[in-house]
Amino acid sequence: MAEYGGAHGGQPWHGAQPPPPGQSYPGQQRPGQAYPGQPYPGQWRPGELYPGQYPGQQRSGEAYPGQAYPGQLGYGPPGYGPQAWESPSPADPGAGYGAGAKAVGRRRQARYLAVTLLVLGALGFFVSVAGLASQAMPRKFTASQQRQITDWEMGKRWRELPAGVIFPASVSYLPPVSLEAGSSLTLSAQRLGIASQASCAVAADPTAAAVLDRDGCTAMLRATYVDGTGSYVVTVGAAVLPGAARAAAAARAITADGGSDGLGPTVHTVRFAGTPSAGFTNGRRQVSGVLSAGTYVVLYTIGYADSRPREPVAGDSYAHDEMTGAGAGTAHAVLSVLAAPVPSPRCPGAPGC
Repeated sequence: MAEYGGAHGGQPWHGAQPPPPGQSYPGQQRPGQAYPGQPYPGQWRPGELYPGQYPGQQRSGEAYPGQAYPGQLGYGPPGYGPQAWESPSPADPGAGYGAGAKAVGRRRQARYLAVTLLVLGALGFFVSVAGLASQAMPRKFTASQQRQITDWEMGKRWRELPAGVIFPASVSYLPPVSLEAGSSLTLSAQRLGIASQASCAVAADPTAAAVLDRDGCTAMLRATYVDGTGSYVVTVGAAVLPGAARAAAAARAITADGGSDGLGPTVHTVRFAGTPSAGFTNGRRQVSGVLSAGTYVVLYTIGYADSRPREPVAGDSYAHDEMTGAGAGTAHAVLSVLAAPVPSPRCPGAPGC
């Protein structure tokens, strides 16, 4: 029998026997069995085309040559530099290169918007604080506003004060300088009565009433006094006007119409029965005058307490000065009450004070 064995120098091994039918030698490949490293049937080998694939055709989901795989660092459009490749999302099937840059841009815009809103909010807060601080500070009035407030405060006194306060029971005044220069003598006058409130048209001469009404006269308050010697009777009339400027203008206009004999447009006399003023009619007026202070114009007229008819006293300096002193002194006493200084307007600081 021939000897079989593995090949060795082209000679079979001695003593080897052929395998039984259907049995392979150890290490011998069986039919249909792949060699080591050989792909199994149906397994794709590198370089081999898939079924239905043309040469150079890319399979679905396969990266192009040189294209970064999902998650691999690649390069986007020119100018963006290296960036991470992002797989297209179902909501944005067209996303690809540059999707990361778009996301960065959106985040940057969101940051800019947040900073802008923060700045605007801070500005609004500071403006609100400044507004509250300005309201808490004491309010400052303009010169015009101060005059208006002062006129209003002064103009309401004739309604608030009792008649006996506006027209005191007794007033004091200094004698005319021409009578006794340097003398400390003080003269006085006593109140005889207070008349009811009247309009300027009723309580004054037509010329004086026209001027007062033109400047807004509201009312006329009158009272009659007699001097300390019982020689002269004085009627004073306080006209109420809406402002200090208009009161001053009315006083100037009435003074300009004054007569050459000392008697000009003035207030009507007020008589009280059983007093020295009982016979003091308009026809017995000797001297008149007008003063103003604040929102008030005070007109006065003087005559003799007895029944002497009116006689021009312009030529009698002694009588003229004495009468003028009594009338002006009484008028000043009334104005010192009605036109007393008003405290400077100020606001304590509360809104709407």
